[in-house]
Amino acid sequence: MPAWLGGIPVLGSGLGFRPPWRDSLIGRDAQASKVDFLEITADHYLDAPRWKLAELTALREHFTLIPHALDLSLGTAEGIDQGYLDKLAELVEYLDPPYWSEHLAFTKAGGRELGHLAPLPFSNEAVDVVARNVEMAKRVIAQPLILENITCDLTMPGSHLPETVFLGEVFAAADCGWLLDVTNLLINSRNHDRSIGAFLDEAPLERVVQLHYVGFARSSSGRLIDNHGARINDEVWDLMELILQRASPRGAILERDQNLPEFGEIMGEVGKTRQLGREAGRWN
Repeated sequence: MPAWLGGIPVLGSGLGFRPPWRDSLIGRDAQASKVDFLEITADHYLDAPRWKLAELTALREHFTLIPHALDLSLGTAEGIDQGYLDKLAELVEYLDPPYWSEHLAFTKAGGRELGHLAPLPFSNEAVDVVARNVEMAKRVIAQPLILENITCDLTMPGSHLPETVFLGEVFAAADCGWLLDVTNLLINSRNHDRSIGAFLDEAPLERVVQLHYVGFARSSSGRLIDNHGARINDEVWDLMELILQRASPRGAILERDQNLPEFGEIMGEVGKTRQLGREAGRWN
């Protein structure tokens, strides 16, 4: 385990910030004490208007903010966009978080925007690409980086490593932590008929810094869909509890992007995660 990982503070049970919840978090009727920290979507604050930057400043006054980037495209073989990286570096410097996060994926290829997070082949070549791009990012962003596992509808051509081996080699080569998305792990395991237990036995859980979790939907065929628009399913809670017993995340972030409920319902889910973390001895 890298020495820097041990220096990351325990943050607790947090929430992915969404504008409709702003007043409940920092307004007159704020329930801020019920949220330990916030994750912000970094891309929403790049080239942002003044009112959006003022929102960021207000959030920063109340919470530790973790920037979560979407479009750095660390898996792109031709390298990453220096202009995007420079803007991201400005944001991270302003927030001065204990770490920042991105996806283990690519969003650009051949000079084109894909418009979504695409999975990487589980290969040594992909490990080298990610490590090279992360090294470029580290030249301008001093804070540690953690990488998120994404949902994959297919196994990319050229894959020759087990996913757990691929993850371990990426984290080691790039010297990164792991943003373990509990729901993504569950969806991939169910949709591809893989053993979650075997995955956890073999995965580099010592690299886990933070968790993501969100509800999912089911298609008519029974496949699980990562729609970011549902209450947390019992299967997600069960897997969350198992992971908290086996890994030592510093915090967990609840995501929700569609069908946003009343803030009280969200706080119930954040509170349940806080309790599960306390029972596992991960945070107070």
